[in-house]
Amino acid sequence: MNENTNMISAGASIAGRNKRYVLWFYLLNLIFAHFGASAFSDQAHKILDHSLNADKLLHGFNLEIFFEMLMRPEFGPEGAATHPAMWFAILFFLASLLFMPGVLLGYASDHRLPRDEFYRACGRNVWRFVRLFLFFIVIAGIVAGILFRVMNALVNAADKTSNERLPFFTQLIGALIIFLVLTAIRIWFDLAQIDVVLHDQHAVRKSIASGFRRTRRNFGRLLGSYVVIAIVASAVLAAGILLWHAVVPPSSVLGAFIVGQATLLLLLAARFWQRATAVAFYEQELAAPIVEEASLVSVFTAPAVP
Repeated sequence: MNENTNMISAGASIAGRNKRYVLWFYLLNLIFAHFGASAFSDQAHKILDHSLNADKLLHGFNLEIFFEMLMRPEFGPEGAATHPAMWFAILFFLASLLFMPGVLLGYASDHRLPRDEFYRACGRNVWRFVRLFLFFIVIAGIVAGILFRVMNALVNAADKTSNERLPFFTQLIGALIIFLVLTAIRIWFDLAQIDVVLHDQHAVRKSIASGFRRTRRNFGRLLGSYVVIAIVASAVLAAGILLWHAVVPPSSVLGAFIVGQATLLLLLAARFWQRATAVAFYEQELAAPIVEEASLVSVFTAPAVP
C-alpha cells in the first residue's frame, strides 16, 4: 500500500509540474466543443428568438419544450445539428493521439521540455500511436464483448430465480469486474505508449509485449493506483453534480457553465494523473536494475577487511 501511495504521489508531482498540458488539452476541447455545438445553437436560435417559450429554456430546462423544439419542421434535420459535434469529437481524439507523445516525453523529462522537442516527439510517434490504438480497439473490444455477453447471460439466469435482488447484484458485480479488466488493459497500453516514446521503439509489437510483461509483474500496484485515481475522479464528478444542483440556480447560465467546466477540467486532470503515474512507475522500473547493478559492483570492488 505504501508503494501505491508513493507511486500515486510521484504521478501527482509529475502532473503538477506539467499542468500546462492539462490546460492546453482543456482549451483545445473547449474550442472544438464550441464549434461542434455551433450548428445546434444556430438552429435553436432560429426558433427560440421568435418563441414565447424561449424563457423556459434560457432560464432553466424544460424537457417538454426542448423536445417540442426538436420536432418543429423549421428546426431542420437532427443530423445537421449533431453531426458537427461528432466530427469535432473525432478531431479532438485525433489531436490527442498527435500530441500525447510530447506529453509523455515531457512527463519523463526532469526539465521543461523545449517546444521543438515536444513537436518532434509528436511527429515521430504519431503513426506508432495510431497502430497502438488499433491494437487496443481490437483487444479491448473482444474482451469487453465477451465479458458483457457473460454478464448478460448471468443476469438472465438470475432473473429466473426467486431472489429479486440477485439480478441487481449480479449486474453490479459484473460491471465492476468489467471496469477492472478494461482498466488493466488501459494500463497495459499506457505503458506500451510510454515505451514507444521513451525507447523510440519502431516496432510497436515489442512495446505491447513489454507493457504486458510490466503490467503482469506489477498488476496489483498499477491497478490499485489507477483505481484510487478513478475513485477520486468519481468523487469530483459527484461533488460537481451536487454543487450544480444545490448552489447554481436554474436561471444562472454562467454559474452552470463555471461549475460544469471546472468539473470537466478536474476529470481531465485525473486522466493525466493516471498517465503521469504510469510514467513514474516506468522510470522506477528502469532505475531498479541500475541500482541493483551498482550495489553488486560495490560489493565485489570493496576492499577486503584486514
